[in-house]
Amino acid sequence: QVQLVESGGGLVQAGRSLRLSCAASGRTVSSYAMGWFRQAPGKEREFVAAITRSGGRTMYADSVKGRFTISRDNAKDTVYLQMNSLKPEDTAVYYCAAGIKTSSRSYEYDYWGQGTQVTVSS
Repeated sequence: QVQLVESGGGLVQAGRSLRLSCAASGRTVSSYAMGWFRQAPGKEREFVAAITRSGGRTMYADSVKGRFTISRDNAKDTVYLQMNSLKPEDTAVYYCAAGIKTSSRSYEYDYWGQGTQVTVSS
């Protein structure tokens, strides 16, 4: 089993950047594919990005492609989400997740963090 803790959220102006971190404990993060999801008020949780166990392949939602970058440092048991050119519509609680399969589907992830709030002002 693995425990996930997100950090790095906050309030930022549109056009600026934030980097989210997801620290894993328990079982090494290199055992899992990792994903980032987000949920805005009144909306369903949606896929943002995912990365394979080795970090060799990544996936992105169309809405963040070219602006967000997912990466991982398995030696530090940490996954990152670099978010550039932030928009007000990026405002949401961001969750990291761990699973066996690299996927955009939330149900394919077994472990979830508690989330970190990102608020982008216009």
